[in-house]
Amino acid sequence: MTILTLDTNTFIAAAPKGLRTETAGLTPAEFYDRYCEHSGPIRLSEWAAAGQTSEYTATLEFADHLRSVATTGSPVAALTSALYDEGYPVEILQFHQRRTADGTATFVQCEFNGRRGWGAALAGDGAESTVRAMISGINRLDA
Repeated sequence: MTILTLDTNTFIAAAPKGLRTETAGLTPAEFYDRYCEHSGPIRLSEWAAAGQTSEYTATLEFADHLRSVATTGSPVAALTSALYDEGYPVEILQFHQRRTADGTATFVQCEFNGRRGWGAALAGDGAESTVRAMISGINRLDA
């Protein structure tokens, strides 16, 4: 897992136009707290990528148990399936990813239990950024 220093202005500039418009009045700190906060019923407790391949392992932490997810290929499909099995039938409506000087910024609009909202994350690689953004979005909608 790579910990990055976040330049929130660069991060917000990488967001899709609709999200930037929706959040125009927020400070960078408010944007981060609203869309990137990882508090909620699901946490990513471990993340591992196997070298330069498309093999990933994630350990998800739920209130009363852990679940490991391993995938070759799309972390979106693996995470969506695992979340569905855990009672979180999430649908990804929009996906936006952009490389920045600070890492890979990912923004996902999710639908869960009839509610829609964005999640966002920044990580050293696109797969980890995607997983973190999805979890952030679901946690926002489950609050």
